[in-house]
Amino acid sequence: MSLFFYITWVLVLSSKFYLASAETSDKIGINYGKLGSNLPSSYQSIESIKFLKAGSVKIYDANPEILKLLSGTDLKVSIMVQNHEIIDIASKQKVADQWVHDNVLSFYPETMIRFILVGNEILSQSSEEYKQIWKNLVPAMHRIKKCLNAHNIHNIKVGTPLAMDIFQTTFPPSNGTFRSDISASVMEPLLQFLNRTKSFFFLDVYPYFAWSTNPKTISLDFALLRETNTSYTDPNSGLVYTNLLDQMLDSVIFAMAKLGYSDIRLAISETGWPNAGDFDQIGANIYNAATYNRNLIKKMTSKPALGTPARPGSIIPTFIFSLYDENQKTGPGTERHWGMLHGNGVPIYEIDLSGNRSLSQYRPLPLAHNNVPYKGKVWCVVARGADLLALTSALGYACGQGNGTCDALVPGQRCYQPLSLYWHASYAFSSYWAKFMGKGATCYFNGLAQQTIINPRKKGICISKV
Repeated sequence: MSLFFYITWVLVLSSKFYLASAETSDKIGINYGKLGSNLPSSYQSIESIKFLKAGSVKIYDANPEILKLLSGTDLKVSIMVQNHEIIDIASKQKVADQWVHDNVLSFYPETMIRFILVGNEILSQSSEEYKQIWKNLVPAMHRIKKCLNAHNIHNIKVGTPLAMDIFQTTFPPSNGTFRSDISASVMEPLLQFLNRTKSFFFLDVYPYFAWSTNPKTISLDFALLRETNTSYTDPNSGLVYTNLLDQMLDSVIFAMAKLGYSDIRLAISETGWPNAGDFDQIGANIYNAATYNRNLIKKMTSKPALGTPARPGSIIPTFIFSLYDENQKTGPGTERHWGMLHGNGVPIYEIDLSGNRSLSQYRPLPLAHNNVPYKGKVWCVVARGADLLALTSALGYACGQGNGTCDALVPGQRCYQPLSLYWHASYAFSSYWAKFMGKGATCYFNGLAQQTIINPRKKGICISKV
């Protein structure tokens, strides 16, 4: 029997385990981030989470106000050890004990803490600083778990959320393989820990990113979990896939099996679809966001559980990202538009996380107009209401990157006049973006810039075209 067919055979047998697995929940959870300048209070936010009929909530720290407000509710809670805390916790049991005392014992069991996530996507960062954190990830998890055991707490699972960039290959799913730089040093110890403690492999999985980078090859319906005749058959395993999410999840299952771990349960720590974005970000709109999340809820709350082709019948705890649009997140426009609610708490679209509302019971959605790439011209200009002091600093940063970014703003050159901070910054932003977008630069500048498809030259502004 070949290694591949042995792995597939083991996965089929192990799938029976998931049909009767305890401690799992088919109630959809929600990610509650707070990187917004205008967000409702913690109390109002928890009321909104209840209104959306979530079964659980995941926060990105162990905020005591939030944990206290969650006391006595039916919401199961996931808290997080922040990245900068990992090395200290790994180095001393006393530090781990104190963290558990302050952030768990002070609220548990009245607050139904069920997951402690150690770090957030730390394997996505490859600086020397983060490589030190990599080494300390599993030791920190061991120390947290040891403290929980000492207090006879066995219904709180310890894990860590990882992104899809931990994989060297994911397609076809049967080829799923972890990156060579982390496979032996991080993933094997991590999987050993998760297996021994019967915890979950937490994955941040976004079909949007896979589809948006390859929309000509991947069907939008396939990415949105729509029930169509579109399917893909893995040439190695023979498993048939009807949606992109299952493909991505099963690539994890096959990657774990290759390292000898075929029984570790999956949990989705983040997934979702952006409701808006920049002009050049295809498919980021309300129609697609609502469609994906509604179909996700239908899939994950189905009874009996659907699982994935490699693990039929398995229940996969799932947290949708996110509760709010968060206007202080950096990066491209989509980063600030994953919410089901606006920053002021007003719903962006109708959603019922319980799964009890059929798709036909929702009102019509606004039609999507950006499901194909935008082919027009785009400029990067100063955002409305930008702070002048901050604008001066941002102008200095953009021009300080070299590569001729601001040569046209030198006295005597073609864009020196009019002598205006607004005009000069708009030129610098657009020029910087045009020159460095291939290296990941965005038109954001900490909220000081925005995209426009209206030619600024019509306003007399000398500007660089993207």
